[in-house]
Amino acid sequence: MTNTILLTVLLGLVAQASAFDETEFARLHKQLRPQAEEGWSSIPWKTSLVQACVQAAREKKPLFMVCRAGHPLGCV
Repeated sequence: MTNTILLTVLLGLVAQASAFDETEFARLHKQLRPQAEEGWSSIPWKTSLVQACVQAAREKKPLFMVCRAGHPLGCV
């Protein structure tokens, strides 16, 4: 939610290019980066299905797979 609001503010600032300099970009970029305490960042995500299956079998744990269709940013 906070990132969405900040992105909206960022887009508004881009429209006013004269007020958007490198310092402002650096400040907003730092605010938009994911915070360390976000839950999804602590999960050891795998990008290889084969490696994930091998690890799940070795640890005797289920495999959770996220599949999506459409635009990766959700703009469908």
